[in-house]
Amino acid sequence: MPPRPDHRAVYEAAAAAFDGTRDRRLVEGAWLACFLALVADGAPVLDLGCGAGEPIAAHLVAAGHPVTGVDFAPAMLALARSRFPAETWIEADMRNLDLGRRFGGIVAWDSFFHLTADEQRALIPRLAGHLLPGGALLFTAGPDAGEAWGSVGGAPVWHASLSPAGYAAGLEASGLLLRGFLAEDPDCAGRSVWLARRRQGDRPSARERAAAGARAPAGFGRARNLAGRVRPAAAVPAVVLEKPRAIG
Repeated sequence: MPPRPDHRAVYEAAAAAFDGTRDRRLVEGAWLACFLALVADGAPVLDLGCGAGEPIAAHLVAAGHPVTGVDFAPAMLALARSRFPAETWIEADMRNLDLGRRFGGIVAWDSFFHLTADEQRALIPRLAGHLLPGGALLFTAGPDAGEAWGSVGGAPVWHASLSPAGYAAGLEASGLLLRGFLAEDPDCAGRSVWLARRRQGDRPSARERAAAGARAPAGFGRARNLAGRVRPAAAVPAVVLEKPRAIG
């Protein structure tokens, strides 16, 4: 396998081109609605791998949430800062995330998967540590364990993912309760999406994996079986939360 590319250099060089071609239709909108239903009104949200701030940070700000955006590419952050100067923008590597504060929610959309499998396993408890009790985590990854290559601005980029069971185990061990998972969501450009929530108790037990799995919280509608669309795994129930179709 070729060596992993320098993702920071790729995104720094391609910031303007990437931003210019970034889909603003908010195909993420239904999942963001599910996420925000778990986040307290006005609670701060961390956008991890925020890029240039559109469309996700823009949507969070419009929904009334103060946003802290973290990215490792200064050119991306400069664009985000120019658009939303009242928000907080931090240059940092998510692998060393240590912001000294907690958030009502964390979004890691199309960013988490640039880490190795081991780096992802190590980051999950860091993310849990940055969440307030009851806070929500939304992220995308691949549909199963493995590696893949893509491109940004004509330069190669690399992706890795755990298995569904691997993510479920990592989330539960970190005190994050699985609330929804859908592999290759056709309504979200084929992305595989995870939604989890930190336990309400501020001192989680050592056996949080015994907590309940994916149950639909109030306001999400019924849970529906999506056999054939959700990849079954021992630790991942074959149900997801029914996503709202209309985004206000």
